[in-house]
Amino acid sequence: MKIGYHASQEQFPPEELLQCAVAAEQAGFDGVKTSEHFHPWSANQGHSGYSWSWITAAMQISSIPFGLITAPGYRHHPASVAQAAATVARMYPDRFWLALGSGEAINEAITGVYWPEKAERNAKLKECAAIIRALLTGNEVTFRGRVTVIEAQLFTLPTTPVPIYGAAISCESAAQVAQWADGLLTVGGDPRDVSEVVKVFRESGGAGKPIHIQHALSWAPEEALALHEARHQWAPVIAGGEINCDIRRPKDFDRFATFVDEPALRAHISISADLGVHAAQIAALAEIGDYIHLHCVGRNQRQFIETFGATVLPQLR
Repeated sequence: MKIGYHASQEQFPPEELLQCAVAAEQAGFDGVKTSEHFHPWSANQGHSGYSWSWITAAMQISSIPFGLITAPGYRHHPASVAQAAATVARMYPDRFWLALGSGEAINEAITGVYWPEKAERNAKLKECAAIIRALLTGNEVTFRGRVTVIEAQLFTLPTTPVPIYGAAISCESAAQVAQWADGLLTVGGDPRDVSEVVKVFRESGGAGKPIHIQHALSWAPEEALALHEARHQWAPVIAGGEINCDIRRPKDFDRFATFVDEPALRAHISISADLGVHAAQIAALAEIGDYIHLHCVGRNQRQFIETFGATVLPQLR
């Protein structure tokens, strides 16, 4: 069982996240995964540091693996993503993995380009993944499709291959990314739902490939505080489906959050002051995936890292 720490760029300033990454390693977490946002989901979160800059600093002051998820083809041309990934992997061999997703308008629509429906975004993602993979292996790439690349070639290459995972929440997307990805990155929740997504991925070409699961939870010493933090920080994000992908502004997500009640919160986030409850839920997900990235959605990051490192991680292992 591998248990990682999720560094949420939307919620914390980069200097604080650096210290969280160091603390996570010291507490016994097996790695760090980070998000790559231009906007936060909510004004209450209030941050959106540039993950590509942050991850190089964080890896310099630690020794555990790091992963980053991004959406190529909009803000970031796939050739630029490949160059960034190659540089990070060259500096830190065998410690960096990359996940590619189809993106959300809150980050990618800032350029003013047409924001397509999910099927078209998945098709563009497949093209971008192929371009990135070809560039990372040193090939000269010319491609004219949903994105255009002309005679691009990387001259600074990683010394070891960069694993490229496909991000998917639905069974349909899991089936599509299985065709090109080295592994799957999905979200936690009801183990039955997660298991179905993983099953489809494996049956569609992903058999034997690693499964990463990002698990959202809210822990605090008091139940009321755990619930408050979940509502304050993460209520806007639980809309799910294409709503999350299509809303463009944090203030519109905040408007949606006013309609979220406690049952809805608890259906999407593991909320409890009981460490045993969290350990049991993580263990259930570990029966499905190879790597569980814990995302405590509250603002008590250091307390979460130290407490889970001292109590939950040893119990799970």
